[in-house]
Amino acid sequence: MMSNYQQTVRIGGMSCASCVARVEKALSAVPGVGRATVNLATETARVESEGPLEFDRLQLAIEKAGYEAAPDAVPSAPAVTASAVAASPAAASASASPFARPSIPEGVAVLLSAALSLPLLAPMVLDWLGIHFMLDARLQWLLATPVQFVFGARFYRAGWKAAKNLAGNMDLLVALGTSAAYGLSVYLLLAQANAMPHLYFEASAVVITLVLLGKWLEARAKQQTTSAIRALQDLRPATARVRRPGESDRDVAIKEVRLGDMVVVRPGERVAVDGEVTDGSSHVDESLITGESLPVARHPGSHVTGGSINGEGLLLVRTTAIGAETTLSRIIRLVEDAQAAKAPVQRLVDRVAEIFVPVVLVLAAITLAGWWFAGGDFEQATINAVAVLVIACPCALGLATPTAIMAGTGVAARHGILIKDAEALELARQVDTVVFDKTGTLTRGKPVLATLLPHGVTRERLLSLAAALQHNSEHTLARAVLDAAASGPAEAPLSASAVSALPGRGMTGIVEGGELILGSSRLMQERGVDTAPLAQQARELEATGHTISWLADAGKRQLTGLLAFADQPKPTAQAAIVRLHARGIDTVMLTGDNQGSADAIARQLGIRRVEANLLPDGKTNAIARLRAEGKNVAMVGDGINDAPALAAANVGIAMSTGTDVAMHAAGITLMRGDPQLVADAIDISQKTFSKIRQNLFWAFIYNLAGIPLAAFGLLNPVFAGAAMALSSVSVISNALLLRRWKPAKE
Repeated sequence: MMSNYQQTVRIGGMSCASCVARVEKALSAVPGVGRATVNLATETARVESEGPLEFDRLQLAIEKAGYEAAPDAVPSAPAVTASAVAASPAAASASASPFARPSIPEGVAVLLSAALSLPLLAPMVLDWLGIHFMLDARLQWLLATPVQFVFGARFYRAGWKAAKNLAGNMDLLVALGTSAAYGLSVYLLLAQANAMPHLYFEASAVVITLVLLGKWLEARAKQQTTSAIRALQDLRPATARVRRPGESDRDVAIKEVRLGDMVVVRPGERVAVDGEVTDGSSHVDESLITGESLPVARHPGSHVTGGSINGEGLLLVRTTAIGAETTLSRIIRLVEDAQAAKAPVQRLVDRVAEIFVPVVLVLAAITLAGWWFAGGDFEQATINAVAVLVIACPCALGLATPTAIMAGTGVAARHGILIKDAEALELARQVDTVVFDKTGTLTRGKPVLATLLPHGVTRERLLSLAAALQHNSEHTLARAVLDAAASGPAEAPLSASAVSALPGRGMTGIVEGGELILGSSRLMQERGVDTAPLAQQARELEATGHTISWLADAGKRQLTGLLAFADQPKPTAQAAIVRLHARGIDTVMLTGDNQGSADAIARQLGIRRVEANLLPDGKTNAIARLRAEGKNVAMVGDGINDAPALAAANVGIAMSTGTDVAMHAAGITLMRGDPQLVADAIDISQKTFSKIRQNLFWAFIYNLAGIPLAAFGLLNPVFAGAAMALSSVSVISNALLLRRWKPAKE
């Protein structure tokens, strides 16, 4: 089903991976839902559908499954436009919950529960030290009862909802396990009122306390995984100083700023909007947006990004983007989408989790029956069954993948690498071949007109004709011609009509009544223009890395001249290629430029394979050939003509210095035009999935080892509770180690 709309629903009451599977199943059954993805770490569900869905229908399905639902702050919207991704899961998880919470704060509940449980635990600890001491049985009951039914009430509520729906979750396991220990103790207390029986109140109370402690630590740790989102949100200024005609400068709420408004940015202030500098010069710190550590110069005509910090000068900025269309808002949406998405590896975990709790209940029943029938000791049988229930809670399984993805995508964003989704993150780690576009990706993308060779006309005439054809073009070569015409020898400006672009070849137009064509050697051949008079000079220029364009009279099929452009490699391009080769990754360069120019740049950078003179579909075909060879291909580009190739690769990597079309087609966007970020993106992808594998290994091993130990009577319920509580915290803590990651050059 094609899903054109997305909306985010906040979910209350989830506690483990089993809950995730059940909520997804409930939402997927709602008519109209194409796909539902639930994230335990952010406590949200992403629902995709063909059209808008009423929240009430989703809420009903979620509540029938035993959970709470609340709409996200952003309404559903078409998913096909950049501004329409209705998702704020990471931010939602970090903000105040929309669900009713117990009147006692979680941290206070942990402290009070611990205060009541420690006296129950003390005799067991003292017994290890050779000090034999036992609390009065009635005092044990008085201490354990509020822990069981006041602080442990959340487990009963959530467990009952799960049981009503013939399902299981962590809360049900905790409720059953602690109730069994508590109930057995009450029975022994009443049955042996005149004796001093061995009771198990400490097991029930301490397990509840440890689980509460684990959930509290888990919540605090999960907040750290969303720190990247909160840091980006904190960049949004609340107000902007606006200068409007006939009014004095005044501060207005950021939502009141309109397109075209002139915004005053004083020294040291945060830039409030995306816009173009119309007056003033300064240096702007964009480090939290692009990852660029050094301030960048800004002057009239330069673009500034909302959220960056102005340096020493006063700037007047004309607003070009507001609200959801600003660069910062789009970055936040990309990071949120990546953090809310589910990695393909998580689907296996969800399938396991869906049957995990029922299997554990069966194992606990077998443990109880086995010990009881084998030894006739009901007390020991019950305690061993309780240990099985407690040790087996699948919290860590549900958190292993999303927490690592949240931490990995968050730290990548802080360093200028925006990862669209978890699938792109997973695919990037498998890349063995990186394909680069040349112009603007490996080179500066700002070529200059280096040589003019006229044929039958003057240099001035040649430059004027070329400038007339490209007067309204935004192509980098066109800008070089126009800059040269504005500053160098040229005739009086000419005008062109019926101008049209010939993708991958050049352009055509009417100047002074005659049709002119400007473009590649391929275009000249197609139009029957003889380039032999300047062919030798062209070959020599191409061999030294120049890009060649020909100008000709199309009607007469007569050559008018040759224009040669020079574009230098980016300072970091060679280092980027060296780093990729050091990782065992092959590099390829694809370009629409001539073979000589392409070869010259490739030799300079050390690229091993080059394909030149390619049309846009030629780049796509080259990607397809590489994939047919069994290569896992990443395509790096920045232009409109790169978009098909970006989409055709296993993973597309777009330079944000290029076009929005390229970024939309890519799975990863680099906020700086630095080719070294390609190796960094692959590196953070590999490290993130290394953390996922570690987390899943320990989560599975923990259960595989713990359940047999508990079933064979080798694990006390108190230790089982401590291990279960700490397992989730350890998984999140391991994921948070990714926050230390830095790009290689740092």
